[in-house]
Amino acid sequence: MDLSDLIARNAAFTPEKPATIFENEMLSYAAFAERIEQAARALKAGFGVSRGDRVAILSLNRPDYLVLLYACARLGAMLVPLNWRLAVAEQLFILSDASAKVLVLERAFADVLPALEKNLPDTGIVGLDFAPPQGIAFEALLTSARGDGRNPHADLTCPLLIVYTSGTTGRPKGAVLRQEALLWNGVMSQHMHGLTSADHVLTVLPFFHVGGLNIQSTPALHHGATVTIHARFTPEATLAAIAQARPTLTVLVPAIIQAVTDHPMWDQTDLSSLRAISTGSTIVPPHLIERFVARGVPVLQVYGSTETCPIAVYTRISGDLSRIGSTGLPGLCCEAIVIDAAGHELPPDTPGEIAVRGPNVFYEYWGNQEATREALHDGWYRTGDIGRRDADGYFWVHDRKKNLIISGGENIYPAEVERVLLEHPAVSECGVIGRPDPRWDEVPVAYVIRHAGSLVAAEDLKAHVLTQLARFKVPRDIVFVDDLPRTALGKVQHFMLRRFDAPEFSQGDSV
Repeated sequence: MDLSDLIARNAAFTPEKPATIFENEMLSYAAFAERIEQAARALKAGFGVSRGDRVAILSLNRPDYLVLLYACARLGAMLVPLNWRLAVAEQLFILSDASAKVLVLERAFADVLPALEKNLPDTGIVGLDFAPPQGIAFEALLTSARGDGRNPHADLTCPLLIVYTSGTTGRPKGAVLRQEALLWNGVMSQHMHGLTSADHVLTVLPFFHVGGLNIQSTPALHHGATVTIHARFTPEATLAAIAQARPTLTVLVPAIIQAVTDHPMWDQTDLSSLRAISTGSTIVPPHLIERFVARGVPVLQVYGSTETCPIAVYTRISGDLSRIGSTGLPGLCCEAIVIDAAGHELPPDTPGEIAVRGPNVFYEYWGNQEATREALHDGWYRTGDIGRRDADGYFWVHDRKKNLIISGGENIYPAEVERVLLEHPAVSECGVIGRPDPRWDEVPVAYVIRHAGSLVAAEDLKAHVLTQLARFKVPRDIVFVDDLPRTALGKVQHFMLRRFDAPEFSQGDSV
């Protein structure tokens, strides 16, 4: 059995029931299952995709994103979701690192193709909504497919997803999630949300994040529910869908909650269909939770990461939601503890590192044994997040991974931005931190030491970063300084940088 069999089973039970709704077009479970089978045949016959091969996708949310996920499960292959907000250089690194056999993409992201043809000419190209010059349109590929669309030994133990996360070394790492991780993650989602086939999920978070893909979307499909998909988030479309499509569940990160509840339509929007909303991705301000609670909608919190698929700790619908700031209890199918530096479990109310173990935890970092060994110890994933749990087992997350910046729900690692800044000939040293921001939660800020005699301006460095990284990773502010706080070994102390007020610490231009 593989994960695609869950869709086939639901198609057998309720063939005409809507599986997905996208731009007013409905795909029934029977049609969804048939399209998955066609896509598997097409990938196998057209590109020779076999067990263990990687298929990348660069696209906004759409039903065929999910079709490709389950087609890969059927073949025992792996889907590599690409963040469409990344710069071409970043996307190219992931495609190269994963050795993607095929790239499936939308026309809107065709800018990657010239670089791909130059650097990875053997990668097959499929256009979701166009016919690429050196490839084939998805519909044409499906039409021409022949064969059984299966590979030997494809089952739930096979890796299914390689989801890249920004790495502390300045390069992203690919967390490998097995099919069974998504299966058990779905069981915990059902437990968290009281999810049934009668539910209707609204998905506005991007599928390239495990949150958008796996907190509610894939679990809903596994349980025979309906998923309405938005290509990307806008507050207007989200509020309109809540009022008109009347979903029962949705996931909104704090930045999206703020955008939705600040919108002029908020007070007039009928929220009565919602049984609950779920939120996470960062520490959630209580005042944002209260905005939905005041309208009669319970707010569930979920804690996890790419490496946990992501559900690990959560509050449960009809459960205890009175512990303000708590992210809940360990999930139904996994364990979570708080440990000290030596890996020993700490007593209640003692801060330490959160560790998670269970079938939802990732298998490895793709091609990176050293990083895998650092993160996994006897099956326990050491998250790097600092938190505590009370005597009843409820968790509080106090701080995120070291130095991690979360801006509008997007992860930014300072090391990645620092690496690009240091490539500029005028930059001697630098340190990047997150600064609180009322709209985005945090924005990156860079402290830079210029080489002697250099007069490079802040705007020039921003432009340089933009050539290599996504716009949301470009420092909002660049402060020129004479020195940086360091450890005894000379390592920049990012926590000390956060203590400085930029105007007082500045010794040059700041933009």
